[in-house]
Amino acid sequence: MKLLDLLFPPRCPFCHAIAAQEGICPSCQETLPWLTGRRALRKPDHLELCASALAYRGQARQCVRRYKFRRRQGYARVLGPLVAQCAQDHLPQSFDLISWPPLSPRRMRERGFDQSRLLAHAVAQARGMEETPLLRRAETPRQSSLKGPAARRANVLGAYTLLAPQAVRGKRILLVDDVVTTGSTLSECARVLLTAGAEAVWAVTLAAVLPDGA
Repeated sequence: MKLLDLLFPPRCPFCHAIAAQEGICPSCQETLPWLTGRRALRKPDHLELCASALAYRGQARQCVRRYKFRRRQGYARVLGPLVAQCAQDHLPQSFDLISWPPLSPRRMRERGFDQSRLLAHAVAQARGMEETPLLRRAETPRQSSLKGPAARRANVLGAYTLLAPQAVRGKRILLVDDVVTTGSTLSECARVLLTAGAEAVWAVTLAAVLPDGA
């Protein structure tokens, strides 16, 4: 065993249990709120389909929040393959471009990394591709600070613009994000891409906020 493993043993990102190797511990493999079949799918406006690996609750929610807000970039090495597998299970196998809804410049400075880009990198790697930046985001209030689908839709309307419109024409595009709540962010990104001539847009996320009781 390497010295670093002795000093800082790998831990499951969901429950923090010490693990023999980096990854999800057997207990969490059994108990996490995995989404399967039709429960893993939704169809926000402008998207062909959106697939999600986990329900955003319990240890899955805590893990995502640590990843995003406590600068646990290393979690992406475990979470990214989960998203890649979800895309493999539920979405088409052929995409021209893999991208993500980017953070605004201010949010990027605050956080120090873009959590969705790291997930997109893992999904792209699994397909022998590279993630492609396609969008920029204007400064708007945090989506998580807003209540209700209408407020979230209004907040992101016009918030995204294309870096290079000609790059998306006729392309089949996969967007990768951490959590889908109302679908407003992914829907707006897809609208911008389709308006610029993209053929179709799909999405995959690590987690999804489900309706109460779902």
